Amino acid sequence: MIYVAASIVTLAALLGIVMTLVTLPGIWAMIAVALGCQLWQPGLFSWWTLAIVVVLALLAELVELVASAAGSKRAGGTRAGAWGSIGGSLIGLVLGQILIPIPIIGALIGAVAGAGLGAIALERGVSKRTWGESTKAGGGAAAGRLLSVFIKTGFACVVGFMLVVDAFWS
Repeated sequence: MIYVAASIVTLAALLGIVMTLVTLPGIWAMIAVALGCQLWQPGLFSWWTLAIVVVLALLAELVELVASAAGSKRAGGTRAGAWGSIGGSLIGLVLGQILIPIPIIGALIGAVAGAGLGAIALERGVSKRTWGESTKAGGGAAAGRLLSVFIKTGFACVVGFMLVVDAFWS
């Protein structure tokens, strides 16, 4: 049964990486499945491995949260633009997948475009910035969001790899 549990973890790791790429909580899904399998098959994982992947997941969340806001800020955006980039990214994720029904691509394009448009909207509407300043902040937010997706997907790959290796060889 231990190999069945390890195989379930492997499938969850692969699915979690794809989920992370489309800005869903794939790392947390991997960890949840791993913990469930650990309860089902005690000793499947080292507790050190589980602790490390939780720390990596928290770091990945921090990077994701800060990246689009930091991109907006770096491009001269205000706090309102940073919040707009975060909200716009979430709305864009959903709309992108609906409007561009290509798995992964639609969600990714939507999240990046939403981050930029959300930053522009709040820079212009709340902070009363010019169109030029708002657009510059929106571009920074979009670039930051795109970068954060790839960085977080890298974290997801590391977490998935650690879980699969520990499940099969611990």
